[in-house]
Amino acid sequence: MLRFFALVGLLLLSPSLLAAGQAGYISDKVYLYLHGGPGTQYRILGSIEAGQAISLLGETQGNYSKIIDHKGREGWVETKMVTRKKSFRQQLPEVQAELDKTKSELEQNLSSSDNNTQLLSKLKSDLSRAQRDLATASSERDRATSQLASIEKNERFQMWQEGGIIALIGLFIGVVLVYLPRPRRKKKNHW
Repeated sequence: MLRFFALVGLLLLSPSLLAAGQAGYISDKVYLYLHGGPGTQYRILGSIEAGQAISLLGETQGNYSKIIDHKGREGWVETKMVTRKKSFRQQLPEVQAELDKTKSELEQNLSSSDNNTQLLSKLKSDLSRAQRDLATASSERDRATSQLASIEKNERFQMWQEGGIIALIGLFIGVVLVYLPRPRRKKKNHW
């Protein structure tokens, strides 16, 4: 029984089992051979890595095309391995530059967005302060309007009161004048 647990323990601790969940990558070092002639029976002049730039010389025989590689060697490669499209090796720096440019633009936009967010929050606080000031000014205006209406009402009442007093004084004077003895006039024929 002890051997069984020891065997299970060794299996669990083996390096291959420990490495089973780890990330790994396949190498992109793929290459093809540059031959001295149009076929595999010709001498191998060297190898060309995948994605290297070449110059096509326009000469083909069978399944092979004549090229000049990036090192200036002239030779033959299989035609099916040649393409006129840019390889990923050539595209990668361009794509990386574009990605870096896009990242910097994104960072600028994000910082601009942060600035816009700060500006928006400042404008919102300014707007709320302006609304509070407007509400205060409106209440003061309403209070002043009601005070003005009250003053006008009091003025009218005072005018009516003064008019009534003047009318009473006039009536009193008119009544008093009626009952006052009149001075007698001298007759013209008495001397």
